[in-house]
Amino acid sequence: MSNPTLLKSSIGKKLLMSITGMFFVLFLLFHAAMNAVHIFSPEAYNEVCEFLGANWYALVGTSVIALGFIIHIAYGTILTIQNRKARGADRYDSEVRPASVEWASKNMFALGVIIFVGLILHLWMFWSKMQFAEIANIPLDAEIGASSYADGSSFIMYWFSKPWVVITYMVWLVAIWFHLTHGFWSMFQTMGLNNKTWMSRLRCLSDIIATIICVAFAAVIIAAFCMSL
Repeated sequence: MSNPTLLKSSIGKKLLMSITGMFFVLFLLFHAAMNAVHIFSPEAYNEVCEFLGANWYALVGTSVIALGFIIHIAYGTILTIQNRKARGADRYDSEVRPASVEWASKNMFALGVIIFVGLILHLWMFWSKMQFAEIANIPLDAEIGASSYADGSSFIMYWFSKPWVVITYMVWLVAIWFHLTHGFWSMFQTMGLNNKTWMSRLRCLSDIIATIICVAFAAVIIAAFCMSL
């Protein structure tokens, strides 16, 4: 039986944040790998989009992702308010916090806000005009020139041909990188891996994973923009 007192406690909230955070790291790795397919074969990328269209398993996955994101935001906001009242801008107790992540640690909420705004923009540009439009039977946006709801390649080429979109996404990816590099190792710290040996390894792993994710996304954006010139 679950313990409601644990979820109400600070450590319980942090644990839930860690679980949903790990879930999103895995999702971002999958999403980055999926998008990278477009660089090598737009046709293959469209096949992936077709597979992940308005199918029942894709809809279930979307619902789970949305719920996890809502929980992550809600508990992140609650923790931020509680911790700032208690001890200022620090969110995570740490005796081994490295100077290299001090800025990210103090600005996790601000980074989260940037990521949230970027996510809303991303959902409007892609999800609302692809999966949601197919579900709601909304006509395709003629200006984009997509041949179907699963023609993800046309959506990528349309949006990332615009300099303001490219710049906005790059700012978004920078925020995601900082958020991931701190959040990833902090997640394991919450789970008890907080000795100096493990923290050093986890900080390195955090940087590697965050860089792989953001570079993969950035490569797709830059490639699409260069192809549009």
